[in-house]
Amino acid sequence: MNKAETLEIKKQFTPDRCTIDNICGCYVDHEKNKRLTFRKAFGSIPDEEMFKYLDIFQHTLAGTFGKNLISLEFPMEQEQPGGTQDFLLTLRNSRLADDELLDEFYDKIIANYVNGENYYIIVIHAVYDIPGVTRDGIEMEDASDNIYDYMLCSICPVKLSKAGLGYNEKDNVIEERYRDWVVDAPVKGFLFPAFIERNTDIHNMLYFTKKPDDLQPEFVEAMFGGRAPISAPEQKDIFDAVIQNTIGEDADYDIMRNIHDNLNDMIEDHEGDPEPLELNKKDVKQLLSDSGVSQERLNYFDENYNKCTGNEDYPLLASNIASVKKFEVETPDVVIKVKPDRTDLVETRIVDGRQCLVIEVDDHIEVNGINVRTFMNK
Repeated sequence: MNKAETLEIKKQFTPDRCTIDNICGCYVDHEKNKRLTFRKAFGSIPDEEMFKYLDIFQHTLAGTFGKNLISLEFPMEQEQPGGTQDFLLTLRNSRLADDELLDEFYDKIIANYVNGENYYIIVIHAVYDIPGVTRDGIEMEDASDNIYDYMLCSICPVKLSKAGLGYNEKDNVIEERYRDWVVDAPVKGFLFPAFIERNTDIHNMLYFTKKPDDLQPEFVEAMFGGRAPISAPEQKDIFDAVIQNTIGEDADYDIMRNIHDNLNDMIEDHEGDPEPLELNKKDVKQLLSDSGVSQERLNYFDENYNKCTGNEDYPLLASNIASVKKFEVETPDVVIKVKPDRTDLVETRIVDGRQCLVIEVDDHIEVNGINVRTFMNK
């Protein structure tokens, strides 16, 4: 799935567009005990409660692709009877009306989800009547040919509200505020089947994690089958290790600046693409070559890449390995932060026999928030 496809489904979680028919839930305590389960028609929920649920569902489809939202493809064996995809398909086809299937689903989450606190599992079923779209992108509500029959699951932490003082209007006193259990925004979730090219794709799904560094690969593998993808922080670590091991002692400021600039240029050139930009092994090697890494050092690239990735040609998302929001130069005593698009302002020079970082400045300098004169104005 891509950003536009996810946004189209996300837009369904509003009162005027909502097509959810059933909602089910399971409240689990920190000892993995089911404290509450329920199933009801979504339309029977009071409006104020419904709005809060819709907000949770929107957050389950929010975030950056490759970091918070990760597309997963089911291995072929998981589509056979008894496989993870087969189970989810059976659950979806039941429209969440089978309590035995729901209990099995909850048990599977409870057994594999790593969490030491209380949490709330929410699962919904909905059918979206996909409208036709004109060439200029205008929806035609009366020109629908297909439906998207899907389920969405959200896992939300449940925490005690903060202790404090409050005003008791009835008794006209300030007293200790009552603490109750509050359902927070989702930290995990998934959409099944995937919505690809504006249609149902039962061979894929979309996984959500609030924290990119908390992918929980064992949970992903147990729930959906196959090997879990590499998290965004892990992709960055792999990329950094490949660069460090390949360039070795030849690493200098200019090469690292070129890698930064070239990566960001690639991202900018593909900004309008529906799919996020991926770099394979060949692309990363070409990036290093274009950035000034010598052929002698590139001879070590294949060996280092295989060592860092475990002999796998993992695609690395450019947005996960690039520093698009900062460019930072650090020494033991000084840290220089530069706007990502102005790396040209900092260069290395030999001054009086010593290697120095030289920063180009204009007529405006601040020191601890105070404007000071430049050397040219003295």
